[in-house]
Amino acid sequence: MKLEKKEILRALEHITVPGEGQNMVESGAVKNVQIFGDEVEIDITIKNPSLQARKKTEVEILKVIHKEVYEKAKIKVNIKVDAPTAPKTNEIKGKPIPGIKNIIAVASGKGGVGKSTVTANLAVTLAKMGFKVGLLDADIYGPSMPIMFDVAHEKPLAVNVDGKSKMKPVESYGVQLLSIGFFTQPNQAVIWRGPMASKALNQMIFDAHWGEIDFMLLDLPPGTGDIHLSIMQSMPVTGAVVVSTPQEVALADARKGVAMFQQESINVPVLGIVENMAYFTPEELPQHKYYIFGKEGAKHLSEDLKVPFLGEIPLVQSIREAGDVGRPAALQTGTAIEMAFEEMTKKVVQETVGRNKNLPPTEAIKITTMAGCSAVNKK
Repeated sequence: MKLEKKEILRALEHITVPGEGQNMVESGAVKNVQIFGDEVEIDITIKNPSLQARKKTEVEILKVIHKEVYEKAKIKVNIKVDAPTAPKTNEIKGKPIPGIKNIIAVASGKGGVGKSTVTANLAVTLAKMGFKVGLLDADIYGPSMPIMFDVAHEKPLAVNVDGKSKMKPVESYGVQLLSIGFFTQPNQAVIWRGPMASKALNQMIFDAHWGEIDFMLLDLPPGTGDIHLSIMQSMPVTGAVVVSTPQEVALADARKGVAMFQQESINVPVLGIVENMAYFTPEELPQHKYYIFGKEGAKHLSEDLKVPFLGEIPLVQSIREAGDVGRPAALQTGTAIEMAFEEMTKKVVQETVGRNKNLPPTEAIKITTMAGCSAVNKK
């Protein structure tokens, strides 16, 4: 029997391409049909890469040709898979926020190490240096920034920007601030699943009018979880600061915090580690240091992980008192506390500038001078 190409193609029209609604001929999956006597060679391209799809396609071709054309035909099927290229997992997806030059995430492996206190004092110190600073309290379940900045009873106002209604962040001590705490009662617990918390964060990030910001600080929740991943997916984070106390139980969690940012799928540069509650100095014995939680644990951890050490903050009663009354301790001029936070902040700025200088050309950085300090601008 003489086989003809048109008969083969007509028979193949009975087969639907796996994962598509069209038949094999209409979809263009049949690339070539060659006939040599009673031998038929067919080249097919499908998009489903699974072995099951390939085997099913081959069996259906054999059956339909034997049934519709010639039952003794010798058929060879060459199947090529043309699957769409998977996106690179180490690319951080997220749209830039207009006007915001650097986004710094402040994180901790565990709660109770003073992450929010460090974030608040970092923010006011940056503002004192002349930078324009924004602070997003991303600790959805334990927002503390409204109290620390003495704005617990404030509410963000609505402003019209290019015909759209936007939230205007609350300003305190030269820092623009948004927190879920502005939208809940002081005694109200936030009982949300991950998607709801992520939606609230996205609204505070993208539905707010931040204006021109040199440093946007993100006060992340403790640990490594859903909120952290949502933040990394929502915006291109410039770098991360990890806060820890010196004792081993805190350092173990801080190590996990650093590892989270360094994962290939996240790939956020770690600017460094801050050691909080590093030592205690009694007011009556200013030259004495008592290492209550251990000595230089976070410093040794930074050396072990090969990330910068950003400084140590002492355990001082006035830091706690300042946070409770809503006036961050770094505003106490002429004190050792102010100096400690200034040294830490200078290191953060220095590491941010260094990180940005090493970006690929497509993310080139322009450094200008503001109030005696380096401001970092993305082109």
